[in-house]
Amino acid sequence: MKDEVLDTHSKALKINIDPRWYGTFAEIGAGQEVVRWFFRVGGAAGTVAKSISAYDMKVSDAIYGHVDRYVSRNRLQAMLDYEFDLDIERLAAERGDNTSFFAFADTVVARSYRGTSECHGWMGIKFQSRANDQPSQVVMHVRMLDEEASGQQEALGIVGVNLCYGAFFLSHVPEELVESLLDNLTTRRLEIDMLEFSGIEFRNVDNRVMALKLVQIGLSGAAMFGPNREVLQPSDMLHNKAVLVERGSFRPVTYVNLDMFQSALVKFKQDPAVANKPILALMELTMRNLLAGGKEVDRRDFLARAEVLGACGMTVLISDYFEYYRLAAYLSWRTRERIAIVMGVPSVYELFDEKYYTDLPGGILENFGRLFKNDLKVYVYPLQRSAGDELQTIHTVKVKPDLQPLYDYLVGRGSFVQLDNYNPEYLQIFSRDVLKRIASGDETWDQMVPPQVAEIIRRRGFFGYKKR
Repeated sequence: MKDEVLDTHSKALKINIDPRWYGTFAEIGAGQEVVRWFFRVGGAAGTVAKSISAYDMKVSDAIYGHVDRYVSRNRLQAMLDYEFDLDIERLAAERGDNTSFFAFADTVVARSYRGTSECHGWMGIKFQSRANDQPSQVVMHVRMLDEEASGQQEALGIVGVNLCYGAFFLSHVPEELVESLLDNLTTRRLEIDMLEFSGIEFRNVDNRVMALKLVQIGLSGAAMFGPNREVLQPSDMLHNKAVLVERGSFRPVTYVNLDMFQSALVKFKQDPAVANKPILALMELTMRNLLAGGKEVDRRDFLARAEVLGACGMTVLISDYFEYYRLAAYLSWRTRERIAIVMGVPSVYELFDEKYYTDLPGGILENFGRLFKNDLKVYVYPLQRSAGDELQTIHTVKVKPDLQPLYDYLVGRGSFVQLDNYNPEYLQIFSRDVLKRIASGDETWDQMVPPQVAEIIRRRGFFGYKKR
């Protein structure tokens, strides 16, 4: 059972009265809301070496160097590095043998009298877990969701104290650190959509697991990581890009998964609205898929999927948006460019299952209104279960009789687009068949997946593979 949550006052006071921690708070935007807590509770002289707010851009540039975007990861890192190094330079000789130095920083844009559209920022802490240790670091991107500036400032102060407390007292259990970021807050007030651990204290942390954790506990509706295991900030990645998404289980990635994607990508690039625009290609894993009927995510299974996707050079989106219209809303809020989803014929039938839309006042009609609101395209890959079966396409799909006119209308208007540039040799490849062959020791499974996927499955023993 999780210990009782300390309130923000108690957390700040516990840090202040602990003689180990000493460092700098550097905050730009929304006031000095984090360090305010440490001054408010008393005993700040034992913790705060310096507090600074370089609001003016020229002043900020003079201290930390020039950047194109002031609310950015680059600016935050420059602040952390500069202030941490300065503390070491000025204070290490005098008190370095019994002090763990730190630098906390944030650069944010909160609600202003001009009516700022997106209220967000970068926050992080660079710290020594013990005296004379190499530094460790936690960096995150936050979105403040309160309507009023005062509420956003309050939430920022609380999550900042939570981050400091987590770094100092929970760094040995990083998953508890992640959970503690929400202490004394709710997901209605704050979203954290990117979190990265680095440095000696977190040398065994896989940031992809931490990205998954953010979505699991509701701190974010989605998280993203790249093929090299690096966590990515979704809004930055999606900004001004056309987006193509393939949803799947990817247990494992097969030739048909990649053929679906490449076929759709070729069509997507031919769309006049996409011509000469940068495209972000995403493979999406939903939380419902990862749970697969259970209550907990199998971490080894998740990392196996992440590794094989990474081996194929794919960027991965983990989302809690099972309904496609919610995924579309998430993406369209972050880019104005064209969005497309690629799916197989079975998923089209599922899309027309009314049981998924009982919570919508307008039911299935509202679903499709939301899904295709911004001229989103759904590219459909054909289905042929065996060589002698009829090829199923958008033109052979038959849904419930009362929904067939709706389906025919959407096909007619071009919302569903048939992929005709597929490789027929891949049509009879199914992930469940690959899994069965792996489990049974039938080595023909490796003919159904790319060579790099087969190699990593064998080397790492993924998906139940056993060396024989």
